[in-house]
Amino acid sequence: MSSPSAIRKKNIDLIKIIIGNNFYVVVITANQPYDILKKSYEKSGIPLEKIFVIDTITRYAMGQETPAVKNCRFINNPANLTDIGIATTEMLKELQGKNVCLLFDSVNAMLIYISSQNITKFIHFVTSKLRLLNFAGIFLAVEKGLDPDLLVQLTTFVDEVIDFDEVPAIIPETQPPK
Repeated sequence: MSSPSAIRKKNIDLIKIIIGNNFYVVVITANQPYDILKKSYEKSGIPLEKIFVIDTITRYAMGQETPAVKNCRFINNPANLTDIGIATTEMLKELQGKNVCLLFDSVNAMLIYISSQNITKFIHFVTSKLRLLNFAGIFLAVEKGLDPDLLVQLTTFVDEVIDFDEVPAIIPETQPPK
């Protein structure tokens, strides 16, 4: 859980930690298009060869096909859970045998396109797949933007809920030398 103003920074911080622990990251994004994520990751010094993105926004927003990009799958519509599920399954299979963490960014953004009931079913599908494949997963959300019933359902699917507003910074800010 994160405050709305901090969710982008938490995305970056989490990816730095995950990659720092020798994992590959599969990002399912309904929040920011691939090009924006790529620029943010490059600016933050994140090695793009360790990042795989399932972008549900770019084709939908642009209304046209997008050129193929290494390590990215573009989905035509963020409401198309079947295509998102297929792309997720394909990427996880490609990374079989490696340390992988899936980062779902963000549950709230998906709620713009999909009902709470359908997003609950989809996240249950994804968490089950991650457990069966022995992969890790993180689902970013803004708590105050979630229906309480949805929040209850989601917490039953995960091992732990972390409220970033109640914990210290997960990556200490670097201090300039004195």
